[in-house]
Amino acid sequence: MDMRELPRRIHRWSLARQMLVLQTVVVGVTVAGSALLAFSQAGDLLGDEASRRAEAVAVSVADSPSVLAGLGDSAVLQPYAERVRLETGVDFITIMSPSGIRYTHPNPAQIGGHFLGNTTRALKGETFTETYTGTLGPSVRAVAPVRDSDGTVKGLVSAGITIDQIGVRTRGQIAGVALIGLLGLSVGGIGTYLVGTRLRRQTHGMGPAELSRMYEYHDAILHAVREGLLLVDDAGRVTLCNDGAGELLGLYGDVSGRHVTELGLAPSLAELLTSGETRTDEIHMTGERTLVVNVAMVRSGNRSLGIAVTLRDHTELQSLTGQLNAERGFADSLRATAHESANRLHTVITLVELGRTEQAMAFATAEIKAAQQLTDRVVGAVREPVLAALLLGKNAEAGERGVELVISPDTELDDIDLDDRDLVTILGNLIDNAVDAAMAGAPPARVEVSLRADETTFLISVADSGQGLDPATASKAFQQGWTTKGDGRGLGLAMVGQAVNRLGGVIDVGNGPGAVFTVRLPLPREARVS
Repeated sequence: MDMRELPRRIHRWSLARQMLVLQTVVVGVTVAGSALLAFSQAGDLLGDEASRRAEAVAVSVADSPSVLAGLGDSAVLQPYAERVRLETGVDFITIMSPSGIRYTHPNPAQIGGHFLGNTTRALKGETFTETYTGTLGPSVRAVAPVRDSDGTVKGLVSAGITIDQIGVRTRGQIAGVALIGLLGLSVGGIGTYLVGTRLRRQTHGMGPAELSRMYEYHDAILHAVREGLLLVDDAGRVTLCNDGAGELLGLYGDVSGRHVTELGLAPSLAELLTSGETRTDEIHMTGERTLVVNVAMVRSGNRSLGIAVTLRDHTELQSLTGQLNAERGFADSLRATAHESANRLHTVITLVELGRTEQAMAFATAEIKAAQQLTDRVVGAVREPVLAALLLGKNAEAGERGVELVISPDTELDDIDLDDRDLVTILGNLIDNAVDAAMAGAPPARVEVSLRADETTFLISVADSGQGLDPATASKAFQQGWTTKGDGRGLGLAMVGQAVNRLGGVIDVGNGPGAVFTVRLPLPREARVS
């Protein structure tokens, strides 16, 4: 194999395979290094032990009274020295004269010969150790003086262990070290294999380049999509939140690891995210947005990964839908008015055909006068064209349902620089809610609307003749799903509250005798009445 191809081949390996090879090399080098270190330390320790044992044996023999008494007599000292040598495990014990003439030796043929080694320090009364090559080969030996009661050196004792014997013992230690090293290598190899297998399963056999590319795509897509995406685990903690979700929910900074109840979400949305239930295209309202929420369970095999939540901004569409409904209602009202006008025109024509001209003129004049008075009252008091058209349309709708819609005498409104769609949402839903409440109350059903603006504030007041709201009910009226009908689908007042929040206003609910909704919206500085 071309060695230049090796780095490229390794680069194409999966991450798990690379980690397996790397960990195997690390474990092998570690075990080999530990074995060499243990071998080196074992040799040093055995050498030190041999030196200490040789010194202890030499001093013990030199201090023996029988040795002092038997100096010069090999027949007495040789058996004694051999017995001690065998009992202590040293390789030789040599008892000699101060001049170095041997009295004992493991090889009897060496008795009477001259000791090979240094004796100068021992002749001065000092015990010392050294490594020296004698008749038995290189050895670690100790030399101790034999002194009489006056301290005079009468002889010398040398005890030693050959280097070969130390080597034999060291090689015996190597077998144990090697066995332990192989055991460590086996355990390390098995652990490395298990880790590699787990890593391969978690990375799906992909290499570093593939993982890096996948992360880059994943990160780019999460930041690019406008829709919000949340991943919430089974414990209710956020594991992923993209930029879209952060913007739609008003979340800033890294929220990973935080529980959904700690994010300051709308109660209905927080409850949904902790319920673990699958939902499709469910409407939820935050402080300023209307969101379409989808919740799906996420699983990997038999393991639950929590839920995936997608969020779409429905605010603009909801506003446009509200405005379209208002305009559609106005168109329906115009059709109803045209139908009613046709009926009245037929009545006038019939009266003329019957020769009752004066009655026909009186009937037509009265109808024209009533319609014109209402139009003149609305257009004269409300010079904001969108709101004027809305009031005329709502008046026709209320009339069809048997409810009288009254424009209060104090209504006076010029053009104001506020979002038309939010104004239509607020006023239209308040009137619709008031008409429903008035119809549920005692007759006559009546709704009164007041619109006026001062230098800083635009005020909207809608009162009905219904049964009113108790304070506990009033505090819940602007929550999503609340309705007096009890069907859990109330959205109109929630949209009113949301639009009021967007415009920076406040809304109050009172009774007098029916419910009275009062909205105060701050006017932009350039739009304030001078």
